Amino acid sequence: MALARGRLSIPDPGGGVARTAHDAPGPADWFAALPVAALVVGPDGRVAHANSACENLLNHSERAMRGQAIDSLVRLPAGAVARQDGHGFAAYDVELVLDRAGSIRADYVEGSLPDQPGWRIVTIHPEGASLRFASSSERGGARAAIGAAAMLAHEIKNPLSGIRGAAQLLAQVEQAEERRELTSLITAEVDRVAALIDRMEDFTDERPRALEPRNIYPLIAHARQIAAAGFASGIAIEERFDPSLPDVLLDDHAFVQLLLNLLKNAAEALGATAAPRITLATAYRHGVSVGGGRGKARRQLPIELCVIDNGPGAPADLADHLFEPFVSGKREGRGLGLPLVEKLVGELGGVIRYAREGEPPATVFRILLPRAPDA
Repeated sequence: MALARGRLSIPDPGGGVARTAHDAPGPADWFAALPVAALVVGPDGRVAHANSACENLLNHSERAMRGQAIDSLVRLPAGAVARQDGHGFAAYDVELVLDRAGSIRADYVEGSLPDQPGWRIVTIHPEGASLRFASSSERGGARAAIGAAAMLAHEIKNPLSGIRGAAQLLAQVEQAEERRELTSLITAEVDRVAALIDRMEDFTDERPRALEPRNIYPLIAHARQIAAAGFASGIAIEERFDPSLPDVLLDDHAFVQLLLNLLKNAAEALGATAAPRITLATAYRHGVSVGGGRGKARRQLPIELCVIDNGPGAPADLADHLFEPFVSGKREGRGLGLPLVEKLVGELGGVIRYAREGEPPATVFRILLPRAPDA
């Protein structure tokens, strides 16, 4: 199998056909320049060619990938592998495990090459269905829902403050002990509802964030210190950091808030786990990007931050809905913590994903963020 380049050709791995600078662009040039990660795979399941986009995504050079089994570089979910038949195959919005770049949600498409039995071309689209932009009507519906929630939260607070004030006045009047307990209960419950509304207002705040270049590590250390002194005091918190990480484009308050939410979520998930452990990990991922929408350039998101815990993970029926409001697997959960995290990550220009990875499996919340310009 060879890819023609002008009048010459690029042979199979190990060949040595020379190429000249005077050749007209041919299929090999077009393949190399494709903006989509692509691999040519032989009948033996081993990589023969990979383009530049694939090198960036998989964090491997083409030379290193040649001759390797594709299954060792890109692993599909078991259910998707079972559907492959060698005559064309596609798996949309699935979790792929990449040999040197962790797990991503992506579309995986492979097709057979005409007149080349057993040969196939594989393309990987990292955005996946989950990152495609919603239609204008869906965005309009989301804005309307957020606006209605914000208005409702504001209006509910007014009668709540009146109820709380009346309960406090009643508590000041001499009365039976059981009545004082009832007024205290009213005050406590009003405060609980008010706290929930405050969280809803955080969720509905649409003001743009002022993003500035920041060293991510002091902010992580601050959030870790708060967690270790409070809700995660009995849990080991480990670090696995890339010391050469460049500055990140951030809003300090939003970043610390979303990290505290993830740490608290992990701590709560570890309630019944023996030897509970949370790991904070950072890495620089070359070539990771998402589409910017119609007519816009792709956004590079090379900064990776993972919050990992050795708990049981989300229930299977909720795993695909964790970032939807009011979805929670916790008995006392409100279902606003993770949607707020996703909102804050989006305001920082990034994306967040949930996965179960490793052996034994661990829960991973992976955040990808843009690096600061000129960093």
